[in-house]
Amino acid sequence: MKKILFIIVLVILHSCKNESESKKTDNQNGYDVAIENASGFSITRFDGYSVMKVNTPWPEAKDPFIYLLKEENIRIPEDLEFDQEVIVPVQKIVVTSTTHIPALEALNEERSLVGFPGLNYISSENTRSLIDNGAVSELGQNENINTEVLIDLSPDVVIGFAINASNKSFETIQKTGIPVIYNGDWTELTPLGKAEWIKFFGALYGKEEKAAEIFQNIKSEYSEAKKLAQSAKNIPNVISGSMYNDTWYMPYGNSWQAQFIKDANANYLYSETKGNGSLSLAFESVMEKAEEAEYWISSGQFTSYEQLFKESEHYKRFKAVHEENVFSVSLSQGATGGVIFYELGPHRPDLILKDLISIFHPELLPNHKQVFYKALN
Repeated sequence: MKKILFIIVLVILHSCKNESESKKTDNQNGYDVAIENASGFSITRFDGYSVMKVNTPWPEAKDPFIYLLKEENIRIPEDLEFDQEVIVPVQKIVVTSTTHIPALEALNEERSLVGFPGLNYISSENTRSLIDNGAVSELGQNENINTEVLIDLSPDVVIGFAINASNKSFETIQKTGIPVIYNGDWTELTPLGKAEWIKFFGALYGKEEKAAEIFQNIKSEYSEAKKLAQSAKNIPNVISGSMYNDTWYMPYGNSWQAQFIKDANANYLYSETKGNGSLSLAFESVMEKAEEAEYWISSGQFTSYEQLFKESEHYKRFKAVHEENVFSVSLSQGATGGVIFYELGPHRPDLILKDLISIFHPELLPNHKQVFYKALN
């Protein structure tokens, strides 16, 4: 009889403990992870799980996506609403943009990458070695991912990006039970805003502190370089972009590209313009306003003056061309032809800014080796 009573008491105590623990988990208060510059996402951390909200998965998105990042065997509140659940830390991942690769490498998690659409676009030597060794599978094209191969890989999560709400490949993937999370780093309008999305990946791998440390180092380097640029004695005029079918396309004045020029203490001649996408102008209007600009950066896919003049003799009329002050990101490519700027640039705005300062104000950074922007051949 005593033995039976003892067992009953143990059961009651265990039930009370479970109820107490359950209440503690269900009613705990979370805290917001510090997001300083990015506007497209937020993370609220709880004991054993996080809630990540992606506000702008694409421009003009009507509703945010809410993602539950949950450790195994953790109870969550029954009334918690979310779009997708991911078990963290992630062990196997598929990403769909080269801009995601630097974040994985910075967190020392590139070996978790099992698939990618368009492997030749990846430039990083570390990840390319994994590809060459067969550790990362080809998934076809981003607009038409090979879902059969992806399903066989059985990743814990797919990190997607989209220009609108319609993506049949991601819908198919989600129906198989593999969660898809949208990453909207490309919608950010500021250099540091894009870079801060490393915290998005930090939450997936349980490396929030490391991600925050990496971002703070990048932000510190950027701020120091920006401060240095303000000491320059001259402020040169700058144009950007290039022509296509007699129309000159260039960044708007409120774009992240234009922000770099401003922070490098140069005058972007179209800084007053605002909009999304690219500003499109007739050649004559650009010629009238920018003929005497000292520098021309981001000159399309051109890598030499020969290519430039073959495309249009009109380019010869610009001062920046006469003085050979035309710089392009297309000269810095990976082993398979991917442009490094489009992969690493959003993650390392401090390096972009230093490149531009060394171009506009070479006396300030005489020993800087340009990473992205290089003079045309």
